[in-house]
Amino acid sequence: MRPNELSPLFALADVLKGVGPHVVTLLKKALKLPPGVTQPRVIDLLWHLPTGVIDRRAEPTVAAAIPGTIATLKVRVLKHKAPPRGNTKAPYKVSTEDETGRLDLVFFRAERSFVERQLPVGEERYVSGRVERYGETLQMAHPDYIVSPDHRADLPLLEPVYPLTGGLSGKILLKAERQALHRAPPLPEWQEPAWLKQQGWPSFQEALRRIHHPEDAGDVSAGSTPLQRLAYDELLANQLALAIVRESFKAQRGRPVKGDGRLRERIAAALPFKLTNSQRAALAEIEADMGAPRRMLRLLQGDVGSGKTVVALMAMTTAVEAGAQAALMAPTEVLARQHAETIAPLADAAGLRIGLLTGREKGRNRDELLSRLASGEIDILIGTHALFQDDVVFHDLAFAVIDEQHRFGVHQRLALQTKGGGGGANMLVMTATPIPRTLLMTHYGDLEVSKLTEKPAGRKPIKTLMLSTDRLEKLIARIKANVAEGAQVYWVCPLIESSDVSDLAAAEERHAHLTQVIGEGVGLLHGSMNATAKDATMAAFADGNLKILVATTVIEVGVNVPNASIMVIEHAERFGLAQLHQLRGRVGRGSRESFCTLLYQDPLTKTARDRLETMVSEDDGFIIAEKDLELRGGGEVLGARQSGEAEFRVAGGANFSDMLSAAHDDARMILASDPDLKTERGEALRRLLYLFECDEAIRLFRAA
Repeated sequence: MRPNELSPLFALADVLKGVGPHVVTLLKKALKLPPGVTQPRVIDLLWHLPTGVIDRRAEPTVAAAIPGTIATLKVRVLKHKAPPRGNTKAPYKVSTEDETGRLDLVFFRAERSFVERQLPVGEERYVSGRVERYGETLQMAHPDYIVSPDHRADLPLLEPVYPLTGGLSGKILLKAERQALHRAPPLPEWQEPAWLKQQGWPSFQEALRRIHHPEDAGDVSAGSTPLQRLAYDELLANQLALAIVRESFKAQRGRPVKGDGRLRERIAAALPFKLTNSQRAALAEIEADMGAPRRMLRLLQGDVGSGKTVVALMAMTTAVEAGAQAALMAPTEVLARQHAETIAPLADAAGLRIGLLTGREKGRNRDELLSRLASGEIDILIGTHALFQDDVVFHDLAFAVIDEQHRFGVHQRLALQTKGGGGGANMLVMTATPIPRTLLMTHYGDLEVSKLTEKPAGRKPIKTLMLSTDRLEKLIARIKANVAEGAQVYWVCPLIESSDVSDLAAAEERHAHLTQVIGEGVGLLHGSMNATAKDATMAAFADGNLKILVATTVIEVGVNVPNASIMVIEHAERFGLAQLHQLRGRVGRGSRESFCTLLYQDPLTKTARDRLETMVSEDDGFIIAEKDLELRGGGEVLGARQSGEAEFRVAGGANFSDMLSAAHDDARMILASDPDLKTERGEALRRLLYLFECDEAIRLFRAA
């Protein structure tokens, strides 16, 4: 159970004064709620951090107030002058003064009774807002704050500025934030005193207070010590949670799986190339994991075309040699069928029986397939999410592979794993998106990692060039000539955001244009097509019946057409580096010299130019991934593409990589010396896990 002292923070936000149903609706839009949380809570307000401050500390006399600046003035109310009845455009004016001069307070479309209540004639008030000169008179339009001398403390001299949404005023949000801050209880310190002293960081409570109630404008700047303290707390919670999950997983009884190598020898003999050194190294790591008494959980990351599928097949074959079954799951039907086609000839050479299960298999065919799977007549089952379904029962699943890991959540991974008997299936997850070390730690910290760093022999280098859309017609003329010589072309249409034109409409328009210029043999592939039409179009392209395939990014992953040697990416400036690299990897798979043209529209931003120039100069996916991280920052690289993975609420700004490395090492040392978190610091760290809602780690501790 969550400690009682944290209950005030996890109460719904409507316990706060002034937060009714309407404000709750606005908070749902303004606050970044974690997955699964539908109603804003007090703690969500505390993690909603200010982006700057308004400094109201200047308290000049009226005569000394500088027009164009924010000032806080003590004035006496002289008289009210309401606009003529029926004239809604004229302002409501309130004349005020101090001993040095006069100041008009101006209100447009104001409610008379409200202004009269706020500013009674003859009384003193503090007003704060922007002072402007209007003719000979100083005025302040719609003061931000009007308070009586008795309530002077309610006027924030350094007012934090929070991200807002339409209809939510800064004043209402600030009031809610102040109340949330008052509900934060004193908590035991979970950081090492020496580390805090070295960094010059305040306590957790002090850090929260200085961010939401700043004493200095620097308190809310990106590199401020209060913000750094909270960011490190979040990173430590993340790393500790991942380490706990990983250690718990390792501790679970596994199933040693050892093969004799006879079937793998047949596959190796049937391969048109020799395995690379990194493929052999990855296989050795996987084989060692499979043979160990603990459960295996390993990430295989390799660049486009580095030969992950062959490594996966060899690993699955080890399970078959041991008398068990294996499964390979892909995120899309196109990719699942592609895997099946790639694996089929090698499986035939080794005498392996494979099956394919996607959403399309129905009725008698599906029943027959499931019957063969349950009886052990299928050695390797390849499929999509359909593999999760309850009626998919294996005879003896010992090894499972998940391709493009980032498209599946952890719970889906576990769902497939539990289909294995005798302690659960060993698990290999794969990604063709090279992941920088920083993101490996934050998003895949529960996995051991193998890397494929070489491309198999025979992969041709791809010449990449940038081309302005001004030269589009020349490019099309050159492509027409290449097509006449037997080349095949991918033409990827732009990712269009906040536009009236969809990417589908853009693809249809380009398809019509190319058909007009080049003639027959131009196909169109997009996400709205049904699976049968997609497969038919891809098959026509793979068979050479289509010369040009105009597509949206549906072709990003897994499509393999060796004869395709030209890739055109239209509006390449709208794509991220990782996606550009994935798309480029669709060519360079055959004997032809291959080209990738990045078609861009001027003017380019500096970041967009840096991205495209990186693509021209670099073909190593791991270097490209690091550059992507540098250009876009830690919180954004995985983005929507990696949905379901870790999202930070505080961390992600200055020193992200350095702090993450420190948190990574700290978490390992904590669990090495205090695996059950029973020491004084360990108990405090349990509260940290609750604060940042590391539910899986907490669940494991509660079960222990």
